Amino acid sequence: MRSVPQALKAHLDGDATTVCHAWRVTRRDGVVLGFTEHDHDLDVAGTIFQAASGFSASQAEEEAGLPAATSEVAGGFSSAAITEDDLTRGRYDGARVEVFLVNWQMPEQFMLLKVQEIGEVSRDAGRFQAELRSFASRLGEPQGRVYGRRCDATLGDTRCGIDLTQPAMRAEGVVASVSDMSRLRLSGVREVADGFFRFGVLTFIDGDNSGHRLDIEAHALVDDLMEVALWLPLDRAPQAGDRVVLTVGCDKAFSTCKAKFANHLNFRGFPHMPGADFAYTYADGESVHDGSVLFR
Repeated sequence: MRSVPQALKAHLDGDATTVCHAWRVTRRDGVVLGFTEHDHDLDVAGTIFQAASGFSASQAEEEAGLPAATSEVAGGFSSAAITEDDLTRGRYDGARVEVFLVNWQMPEQFMLLKVQEIGEVSRDAGRFQAELRSFASRLGEPQGRVYGRRCDATLGDTRCGIDLTQPAMRAEGVVASVSDMSRLRLSGVREVADGFFRFGVLTFIDGDNSGHRLDIEAHALVDDLMEVALWLPLDRAPQAGDRVVLTVGCDKAFSTCKAKFANHLNFRGFPHMPGADFAYTYADGESVHDGSVLFR
């Protein structure tokens, strides 16, 4: 049960109130930012809540129990608050959001309404809209492993065991030209087998996109340059001379794990499980359906 501070309760019981909402955002990298819908900055509990952010909130409803309630906040991009580049690079993905009700005439009168996390974020014409999810929404997420043919480990993690820092697993190159925002041509990349970097990652080392990571859809040798196609387009065009690192990719198949990485002993899938075609077949007198091993 939520407890309302006595001083704030007395204010809310009055004929006129001077309250507003404030949001304290804690990103995963530890950066803490404060925003408010009020027209002046507020100092609440040691955090400065900025008014210049243009934050506004949607209507929200509260229910008893553990509903996966959601609400939204919207605002404009500002150099002093949230920038479009911050959202593009995923710096607010999964950030913790504390929502306060504050008496803006006496900021020491405040109460914590709820704690949420940032979900889906959309951008349009210099503005953003962010979904705020309750922590109860995590109860609806899949838990545990998935029983499937393909590996459910992430390439390079402890379950996989592949060391992606090895020179054989990566290659550096330099941007030679930009065909479009999702297709780059690189020079200086060592020759690799077809599809070696497919499903891998391209990371910018320097330039305006420094630190930005993008998934690789395909690559091919064109005019002695490696042309890399990205799954999603870049928001900011790289410049010729920007350095990048290409990291090997994996399609999660058992055959790839064995032939490409010699790592089949660590394969985290079930490659020999019967498929849907087998599940829907029936005994016809020729095939064997006795529950015995299908592959030896």
